[in-house]
Parts: sequence; C-alpha cells; structure tokens
Amino acid sequence: MRSRFPSVLSAGFLRDRLIAPLGALIGIALTGMVTALLCGDAGATMLLVAPMGASAVLVFAVPASPLAQPWPVIGGNVISALVGVAVVHALPGSGLAAPLAVGGAILAMALTRSLHPPGGAAALTAVIGGAPVLGAGYAFAFVPVGVNAVIIALVGVAFHRLSGHSYPHRAPTLAAPRAADLAAEDIDRALAEFGDTLDIDRDDVERLVRRAEHHAATRRAA
Repeated sequence: MRSRFPSVLSAGFLRDRLIAPLGALIGIALTGMVTALLCGDAGATMLLVAPMGASAVLVFAVPASPLAQPWPVIGGNVISALVGVAVVHALPGSGLAAPLAVGGAILAMALTRSLHPPGGAAALTAVIGGAPVLGAGYAFAFVPVGVNAVIIALVGVAFHRLSGHSYPHRAPTLAAPRAADLAAEDIDRALAEFGDTLDIDRDDVERLVRRAEHHAATRRAA
C-alpha cells in the first residue's frame, strides 16, 4: 500500500536521506568556523547568513539537482545579494525594495544560469538586514555571503566524494542499450512539449527513460 505521506523525493536510497543531515551539519559548522577564522568576529557583518541553511539542504540532500551545483550555489547567492544591495541603496526604506530585490534576483540568476532558490533569500536578507548590511555595502555579497557559499560548495564536493556521489553532478554513462525507435531528439521534443521546468538534468532524464526502456524490454522478454 502506498504511504499517505509519500516522500517528496522520487528517487534515492534511505541511506542517502539519513546521511544528508550529517553533511548539512558539517557544512554549516565549518562555514561558521572558517568564516570566523578568515574574518574575525569583529571583521564580518555576520559570520553566517540564513540562506546558507537552504543551500545546505540542496547540496547535501539533492546533490544531483541542477539547482544544487557549485555555480548556482556560489553565483546564485552572490549575484542575488548584489541585486539586493543595489535595490536597497536605490530605494532605501521603500516597501517596494523587498519584492524588487527578489524579482530582480530571479531575473539575474536566470540570465546567468545560476538559478538557486536560496538566492531569493540572499537578496531579501540584503534588504531587511538593517544597518550592518547597509554599512557593509556591496562587500556584503562577498563577505559573508560569497565566503559562506564557497565553503558550502567545497564541503559538498568533499562530502559527496566520501559518500560515493557525483558532485558536481555528472550523469553516469548509460548502461542500457539504446532502442532503435527512441532517439535523443524524441526526449528533447518531449521535454519541450512538457512545458514546466523540471528539477532534474536533461541527461538524467534520458538515463531514466533508457533504464525504464531496458526494464520494459527485459520484462517483455521474460
């Protein structure tokens, strides 16, 4: 019987879901420690920024997601923070600053292929962070935001190497033979017709289809 509360994640092993919190724990702990060593308690506006918690969820729980790769983690957070700082300096005290910062961050991330959901929070943090963020100016996007993001990404690389995952993610070589009646262009057309953006790499979509195709052929032969 299917559970009333199915997992949000459609794939992955239980082991991976159990060790993801450990990765996030290590990542956030090291982020705070390294930032403190680099900047000193008095030298940084904040040692940790809240969006790093969301970045850690993506990096350690769904490392195959295009949104969790190192460039989106680093570029998405830094670019979004820059947008947020620019907006708050242009519209200080305006009620439009927060929505413009988040909307502008999404646009900037889309244009730079660095879409990363916590980037929206980084932009918002720049707006609502108050005097410490205003005092730091554009440097806020690099310290602490950029430093935090780089550390999370580097810990992700090391952690997933030890846990046996590919990060940065690369789709493995297809093990199943290609069927003659299904070409790569067919998958591309299907994705284009689907309409919605999927949180999965195109090569992983093809790999999944090919494996399903392989199992269907095996079942029919049996």
